[in-house]
Amino acid sequence: MQVPRPTDHCQLCNRSGLPVTKHHLIPRGVHRRKRFRKAFDLEDRLTRILWVCRPCHNAIHAARSEQELAMHYNTREKLLEIPELRDFVDWIQHKPPGFKPKQRPAKG
Repeated sequence: MQVPRPTDHCQLCNRSGLPVTKHHLIPRGVHRRKRFRKAFDLEDRLTRILWVCRPCHNAIHAARSEQELAMHYNTREKLLEIPELRDFVDWIQHKPPGFKPKQRPAKG
């Protein structure tokens, strides 16, 4: 089982030169639930990862619940189908690495 290594850029907004955090595309909070164990094997649950900057990570979790993220938005492409997240990424990708939004995006 190969867990993806950290990248030198955010895999959502593509900004570089900033610290990145590990976003589990199948959130760890649902790993023990029967429904998710049936839908995704252990390797999938542990290795589906995106390395994202803190503002993007916060925006992901503000956009949808962990259950919705796990079942419907478990790839980068599917995450970017969330309109408010796509708008956020379009907006932040042009900001400098040290930029931090003043408030968290509202849940959709």
